[in-house]
Amino acid sequence: MALEIHMSDPMCLIENFNEQLKVNQEALEILSAITQPVVVVAIVGLYRTGKSYLMNKLAGKNKGFSVASTVQSHTKGIWIWCVPHPNWPNHTLVLLDTEGLGDVEKADNKNDIQIFALALLLSSTFVYNTVNKIDQGAIDLLHNVTELTDLLKARNSSDLDRVEDPADSASFFPDLVWTLRDFCLGLEIDGQLVTPEEYLENSLKPKQGSDQRVQNFSLPRLCIQKFFPKKKCFIFDLPAHQKKLAQLETLPDDELEPEFVQQVTEFCSYIFSHSMTKTLPGGIVVNGSRLKNLVLTYVNAISSGDLPCIENAVLALAQRENSAAVQKAIAHYDQQMGQKVQLPMETLQELLDLHRASEREAIEVFMKNSFKDVDQSFQKELETLLDAKQNDICKRNSEASSDHCSALLKDIFGPLEEAVKQGIYSKPGGHNLFIQKTEELKAKYYQEPRKGIQAEEVLQKYLKSKESVSHAILQTDQALTEEEKKKKEAQVKAEAAKAEAQRLAAIRRQNEQMMQERERLHQEQVRQMEIAKQNWLAEQQKMQEQQMQEQAAQLSTTFQAQSRSLLNELQHAQRTVNNDDPCVLL
Repeated sequence: MALEIHMSDPMCLIENFNEQLKVNQEALEILSAITQPVVVVAIVGLYRTGKSYLMNKLAGKNKGFSVASTVQSHTKGIWIWCVPHPNWPNHTLVLLDTEGLGDVEKADNKNDIQIFALALLLSSTFVYNTVNKIDQGAIDLLHNVTELTDLLKARNSSDLDRVEDPADSASFFPDLVWTLRDFCLGLEIDGQLVTPEEYLENSLKPKQGSDQRVQNFSLPRLCIQKFFPKKKCFIFDLPAHQKKLAQLETLPDDELEPEFVQQVTEFCSYIFSHSMTKTLPGGIVVNGSRLKNLVLTYVNAISSGDLPCIENAVLALAQRENSAAVQKAIAHYDQQMGQKVQLPMETLQELLDLHRASEREAIEVFMKNSFKDVDQSFQKELETLLDAKQNDICKRNSEASSDHCSALLKDIFGPLEEAVKQGIYSKPGGHNLFIQKTEELKAKYYQEPRKGIQAEEVLQKYLKSKESVSHAILQTDQALTEEEKKKKEAQVKAEAAKAEAQRLAAIRRQNEQMMQERERLHQEQVRQMEIAKQNWLAEQQKMQEQQMQEQAAQLSTTFQAQSRSLLNELQHAQRTVNNDDPCVLL
């Protein structure tokens, strides 16, 4: 949605200090912010004729533009008041109140003509405010500007009678609204009542004739008729009693003349409903930013002593607008690329796709904001800038990839480089270990994401830079390997001799052990034989003792048997004796 600007009070747009015009930057910033189409209503007239009062009413306010009741001009330069259009949504009504013409404090009317011309050039509706009636002085004053054909004509021509396309004129010049203040005459011509518009048309009617006096009379009227094909006239009664005019802006409507209040209402209603959007040749609709550029173009030209024609103004505006459109397009491109691109991009194609998408949007922004780029010079300029942007983003992508990859290699290979410095690989077989570790780190490097398009090139450059290190490690490895080989051979021989000695010693130990074992066995056998002998002897002795015991027992048994037998015999003999000899028995 277009931005709507609300100004609580008017401010000076073009300062007039010592009859030198200067643009107010603060006012330009306000205009720059207005993206809506603008309806520009400017009012010009003699000082102290109530111009500011009408402009305040158009703003819907009683106060705003300075209204005074003294003989000194209050408004200096051109003041601006931007308000929402009361009838047209999404439009801004721009009111321009100008410094009063004919100020007696000025040295001449040059400054008046400059302000008059600026109001004409900037407005879409031009209110010419005069007092009492349309007279020759008011017509001559209007003609003082319109006769400057280089200023007001869109095409250079001195032929005032040349027929122009009304549509073209309408796009070049504002509509004219002639306001007659404190009008006290009767609206009659030749005894017939007429409307204010008929009164205006009659006042601007040229006379027929070819003498110089008729030409002098008709020339201003022809100019006005030519440059203002659409005209409207309003008459205003005296607003109040003369004594109350000093407080005009504070008077409520019920203290004003009813006819005056009604006339002001009709005037405002007409302006709101009939004033057109400010346009330029070719139907170019003016917004706040374009109006700002017109202000700068016209004021700069006038301040430099030139009187710009509308053709040049449109050309200057086109240059400003198209230059601004190029900048907007580039800013949009930068914004889109800034949001979408995170350097380094993984592939060049991915980056180019984002560039082309942002480029298309940038061209759309340019086409939307540009106009009258007839030879497409600004579009070509944009394309050149976008090509440069592409080259720059590709260069920055390459640099970002290179920087990122270099930092990544430093992190990954840093421990390896430190190990090399510490001599960890300065040993036989160190080169193979170094190569093996390098391959492991390369694999780790390849696994890292978002390295960009310089990944392989940066790696190869790094590896190339480390070839001398690898070669030095290889030479050290080879030298140490040869020495190690000799040491190994000597070590093998020593170990073989040692093994042989150990073998012989083992044999000796084995033989000694065998001899010791044989001796032990022998001794054991001897001991066993001794034990066996002793056992046998003991057994023999035991057997002998047993035999002796058996013999003794046998002898004892025999003896006992013999003893018992002898005893028995003795007893038997005794008994026999006894039986035979009783004395024996006694």
